[in-house]
Amino acid sequence: MSQYRHEVEAGTVIEPHRHDGDHQLLYVSNGIFATKTEHGTWVASAQRAIWTPAETWHEHRVYGRTLVHLLRFPAPEELFPGDRPTVIAVSPLLRELLMACTEDGLPEDEAHRLRAVIRDRVRHADLAPLSLPAARDPRLADACRLVTSDLGTPRTITWLAARTGTSDRHLARLFRAEFGTTYPQWRTNVRVFQAMVELSDGATVTETAHRCGWATTSAFVDTFARTMGQTPGAYRAAALP
Repeated sequence: MSQYRHEVEAGTVIEPHRHDGDHQLLYVSNGIFATKTEHGTWVASAQRAIWTPAETWHEHRVYGRTLVHLLRFPAPEELFPGDRPTVIAVSPLLRELLMACTEDGLPEDEAHRLRAVIRDRVRHADLAPLSLPAARDPRLADACRLVTSDLGTPRTITWLAARTGTSDRHLARLFRAEFGTTYPQWRTNVRVFQAMVELSDGATVTETAHRCGWATTSAFVDTFARTMGQTPGAYRAAALP
């Protein structure tokens, strides 16, 4: 089947696999769907969809009540270059198209017309990466583990450098070289992702802000809204049964 929708239980893990002849466009209208490859983790949500190229080994993990909308494209239809997943912003129009195209019992001719419009919209979609790259350098990997193991406690890059046997300047260079971002930007992505998990599990906005290391709830609400396009309260309401 080229397109379908299905509900996936919270906590589901889909073991490593690949699609030999098809690319995959995955969108979730509820919940969080994380795609992991050897290069890192990419996150789909109600505002983002993930394009996974054919032949790419990947696994999935589901957080919260998740409704998946999935379209497959034959290998010649390469909408994005490269061998790594791509995260795109899902506009209101693209959201409605994806949901309509994955309706049960949709006639094939109607699905064909919808897919043609989806291809055009996806090609013109903004890239909206919410990804957690995998570190190659052992010092960078250690720094990342120190941060993610205790998000509630802010860690400066100087503190991390001292505990990973490098200088803060060199560690900052590693973040830019391997992740293409600064340490504060990377940490924000990690905290937003964990906040999505906490909210999907039923934590309150205030509890989530504290657990993920924001000094105030208002600062958390502002960062989450700018990153995800909706307030954490709205996200929580949509994610819970």
